[in-house]
Amino acid sequence: MFLGTHTPRLDQKGRLFLPAKYRDELSGGLVVTKGQERCLYVFPTEEFRRITEALASTPVTAKSVRDYSRVLFASASDESCDRQGRVTIPAKLRDYAGLDRECVVIGANTRLEIWDAAAWSDYEAEQEPAFAQLSEEVLPGVL
Repeated sequence: MFLGTHTPRLDQKGRLFLPAKYRDELSGGLVVTKGQERCLYVFPTEEFRRITEALASTPVTAKSVRDYSRVLFASASDESCDRQGRVTIPAKLRDYAGLDRECVVIGANTRLEIWDAAAWSDYEAEQEPAFAQLSEEVLPGVL
């Protein structure tokens, strides 16, 4: 499970230090791909395999499945952390997410998300007012 908010910087070679607390969970490899709202998703390889299997069991005749799968898999990149805990973010994915130097890495349960710091700040400010109301819709009877 990935939790928390971290603010690493992207270096000139397009590498990002992943928070130390996540490195063990990502030591078996990771997949970086496009996420919604112009962020990047980072999945442990095993979790990405689970998603792959779930999508493989859906009908190829469903247009939404084809569309989602094309974008998800075409933009996916197998990566690994180096000895210092850095991961290289491919240029096309950096461009997609608008990553320059200041980044935010958030824990999002089974994945990490990488955001441009300004984009995350804007998103968080926009979503905060609705957060309390969403619990009834997202988690009925739980919270």
